Amino acid sequence: MAGCFACELCRTRRNTVFGVGPRTARWMLVGEAPGEQEDERGEPFVGPAGRLLDQMLAAIGVDRPAEAFIANVLKCRPPGNRNPQPGEVARCEPYLLRQVELIRPALIVALGRFAAQSLLDTDASIASLRGRVHRFRAGEVEVPLVVTYHPAYLLRTLPDKAKSWADLRLARRTFDAMG
Repeated sequence: MAGCFACELCRTRRNTVFGVGPRTARWMLVGEAPGEQEDERGEPFVGPAGRLLDQMLAAIGVDRPAEAFIANVLKCRPPGNRNPQPGEVARCEPYLLRQVELIRPALIVALGRFAAQSLLDTDASIASLRGRVHRFRAGEVEVPLVVTYHPAYLLRTLPDKAKSWADLRLARRTFDAMG
């Protein structure tokens, strides 16, 4: 993937940001795209949003380094952290689908509107997608998917932390029900 030149994002990236976590992860969290710090380090969810994500996972009893694989819809940073364009998503989608096929997580948590809309192939609002369990398919792998707010959004919008907490508890209950 480091040699990918399928879209224009390859011209401005410092690093591809494939994802991080154990190959045997039972939890998979998917965000939108790398930001500036992620592009510099080549790792998703570093900085304040990553620290909040670590706290969110710890609150539901998930050890990020041992149990969670963290990825993004896009593997390269869009200039100025703009929203990903449809063509960029289409060219990056095979990488994310393959990640899901290889890792075979028990549960996916979509972090933010863009990730949720991309994974579920919808333009529905995050408010309408939250609060229920969806299904995501990658090849032969079908995985339950829960939608919540992106940690970076929660840093700016504190009142929605309670809603995100409800989403994370739904994710935990869904995971626990699978045995």
